[in-house]
This record gives sequence, structure tokens and C-alpha cells, in this order.
Amino acid sequence: MANSAFLVMDVQQDIVDIADDGSGYLPRLRGAIDGARAAGLPVIYVVIGLRPGHPDVGPHNRVLNSIVQAGLFTEGAPGTAIHQDVAPRQSDIVVTKRRAGAFSGSDLDVVLRARDIDSLVLTGIATSGVVLHTLCQANDQDFGLTVLADACLDTDPEVHRFLTERLFPQWADVVAVEDWLQTVAP
Repeated sequence: MANSAFLVMDVQQDIVDIADDGSGYLPRLRGAIDGARAAGLPVIYVVIGLRPGHPDVGPHNRVLNSIVQAGLFTEGAPGTAIHQDVAPRQSDIVVTKRRAGAFSGSDLDVVLRARDIDSLVLTGIATSGVVLHTLCQANDQDFGLTVLADACLDTDPEVHRFLTERLFPQWADVVAVEDWLQTVAP
């Protein structure tokens, strides 16, 4: 796992409130984060944050405009905070993005290159949003990729299943948290 980083993406209060299905997602993710730290992997949190007044939201972006209309994800708003159950430590890195994918409108690439990271472990909400967009871009940038299927969550379980069972395996190793933890345990 040398030169790997563990990404926790969009696990913010408002997003958890919308997507959490009561399946034990947050404790499972917490266990994966703890395992990543124990294995010496840097933990990088990626959050969506739109500037106040939304100058970064164009009129043709349907998703972001619906988010703005719902009053979500403005930087500094309480709902944009990382959920307290998986809160970062002071030594963790937090990257703010402006679009769906972790690389879009953020300095994630700079952070990864500065640390000589060439492989990513992906987790987050939503499987069909940040995880999908990040996976595609990271694949195009030749990162080694692992997706922790049960550390990803989507509001549509069927879409989650399709992505993690059919699409993602074309580009990444897709494993359960428990299985992954066995491979990284010190």
C-alpha cells in the first residue's frame, strides 16, 4: 500500500442526512478510516463547498443549480461540515472541490503529487456522484484504484449495486471494508 492515499469523499452532514439508510454506513467507514491510519496511509477528506453567492455555478449545470435551489453546500454552512462520526484529525488533509469529482475545482492533484501518491482507496457518498466521477478521472490519470464498496453509499441501492458490481471492476479493485482491512492490517 506504499504510495497510496485513502479518500473520504462528501461525507458531510447534509449529505449523510439525505443518504444514510441505517445500514451502519458511518461505523463501517470509521473502521476503514482507522484501518487506513493504522496502515500508515494518509487520509484525505474531500468536501463539496460552493462559494457564497454561487459565482462558481453556471446556468447549464442542472445538478449544481438544484443544489443551490435546495440551499445546500455553501461554504461555511453547518451542513457542509464533515460528519462528526468520521471527523478528520488535525493531521488529515481536507480538500474542497467545486464539482462532482474530487479533482474538479480542487487542489487534490497537487496534494497527491506532492506526496508521490500513485494509488487511491475510494470511499464516499454518493456512489453515482463523487465516487463515479473521481474514479473515472483517477483512472484517466493512471492511478491504481481500490473502491471499498460498502464504504460507499448512494440514495439508489440499485445504482450502487450496478456501479460496484458491474462498472467499477473494469477500472478498480472493488472489495468490502472487512476484506480490505485484512490486506492492510499491520
